[in-house]
Amino acid sequence: MLTNVHVKNLALIDETEIYFKEGLNILTGETGAGKSIIIGSINLALGGKAPKDIVREGTDYGLVELVFESESNDVMKKLQEADISCEDGQIIISRKIVNGRSTIRVNGETVSAAFLKELSPLIIDIYGQHDNQYLINKSKHLGLLDDFGGESIKSKMAKVDELYKMYKELSDSLKDFDMDEEERNKEISFLEFQINDIEEAALRSGEDDELEEEYKKITHSKKIAEALGGVYSAIGDGIFAQSIERSIRELSQIVEFDCTIKGFYDILMDMEAMCRDLSRDIWEYMEEMSFDEERVHYVEERLDTINRLKLKYDGKNGNGSIDDVETNLDKLRERLEMLRNADTRLAAIKEELGRAETSLRAESIKLTAARKKAAGVFEKKLTEELKDLNFNEVSFKVDFEEASHFTSKGIDVAEFYISTNAGEKLKPLSDVASGGELSRIMLGLKTIMAGKEDTETLIFDEIDTGISGRTAQRVSEKLKLISKNHQVMAITHLPQIAAMADSHFLIEKSVKAGKTVTDISELDNEKAVMELARMLGGKEITDIAVENAREMKKMAVE
Repeated sequence: MLTNVHVKNLALIDETEIYFKEGLNILTGETGAGKSIIIGSINLALGGKAPKDIVREGTDYGLVELVFESESNDVMKKLQEADISCEDGQIIISRKIVNGRSTIRVNGETVSAAFLKELSPLIIDIYGQHDNQYLINKSKHLGLLDDFGGESIKSKMAKVDELYKMYKELSDSLKDFDMDEEERNKEISFLEFQINDIEEAALRSGEDDELEEEYKKITHSKKIAEALGGVYSAIGDGIFAQSIERSIRELSQIVEFDCTIKGFYDILMDMEAMCRDLSRDIWEYMEEMSFDEERVHYVEERLDTINRLKLKYDGKNGNGSIDDVETNLDKLRERLEMLRNADTRLAAIKEELGRAETSLRAESIKLTAARKKAAGVFEKKLTEELKDLNFNEVSFKVDFEEASHFTSKGIDVAEFYISTNAGEKLKPLSDVASGGELSRIMLGLKTIMAGKEDTETLIFDEIDTGISGRTAQRVSEKLKLISKNHQVMAITHLPQIAAMADSHFLIEKSVKAGKTVTDISELDNEKAVMELARMLGGKEITDIAVENAREMKKMAVE
């Protein structure tokens, strides 16, 4: 759930900190107080588009930070895939805007907006009147029905998905044979040339590194010889060697007088022995360091051959290794073998594909049957909820069609149809419902989905648009019901809904230091009653309004 929202320097907000709770969190305030800024800030943190003037005037940056506590396995898996650590299920999402540019971080790691759009639906679902695409988008309907169907559908979907992957792999493999005899023979000839080109070179793993080392030695042989000659002269019989010999003679005359001097003497003796050994080794190395023209020519040509083959066949533009060339050689051999036996292999794939298609269709039909069974319950329950939300003459149906091709989700295309008035025929949801009606339909949907969806936090913005009286009371009851399984946040101007709050937050606008700012604070029970009274009676808060507000709050608790 969303536990904390920190906003700084955004729109009318100077700086505010909000601590949300479990259950139903209600946000209220007078018109123009900035209620939409809070939801806008949350949307912004989750990768929403940042308006040009979103950063508060006179400040260097804008910041919004969200803190979530999650137990969802899907959320943890998504974070692990991105190599983002998550301790104790805490997820911190922040977005900082400086000079029109944004930086988004999740638990301290910089992420892209694309990643955030994949992560955010797993932890929060924001629904406002401007988010109607969620409901009217036909492509979403099948997924909603599958979520409602639960395990009975998910288990069958898993089988279909597994079979579809096999079917797709076999279908894709047929493309390898999509050529005529002339094309196939041309490719066979080219593959034979490539394979022969590599095999003739008789490459050996690590050979390129060895030759590079030798070539480096050859090209720098003069410099090596000069340097080693200088060292040999110094330690063989030169000044360095003579200095050590003279020092040994000097100390040999006094070594018996002091044990410390004996230590110095022993070190010098060791140095003399090491110098003799080193000078001998250097002499032998210089004696052996000769390269005949034939060897030099071989190394150069061999390196040219290896580098040419790596450039053509290592798959890394020449930056790979001999092992990469050999790996590609195996692939070329496999492709050649496949083309040489194309007719036999093609017949085998077609036979295997036929069996896979039969199995996939059989499981897809079972999935369709499960969906249609779930759809019957879905239709009945949603219709009941909609009638409870003052759609008195509503009819609702899930329409099924068979897709033109297999998918990982079967062969079904589903679309929601609805009629909101008596005597009207059912029409696609996108053609019928208004914005306010869609808000209530979404609420009805969330009610029947309570306990089935994994998303832990739901936000309803403008859920009360165009409703009042009994409908408003029903909406408040639905929100309360949903909040038993999810953390729910709702912005409202209706006292019937606000009275149901487990936690009530007031958004106020004021002028500080000559600037308009928006503040938000959590209300205790008495202050919540006074806010309800304001919502009931306007600016003039009468004793009757306060008493009515107190009664509403009491009834909501009961």
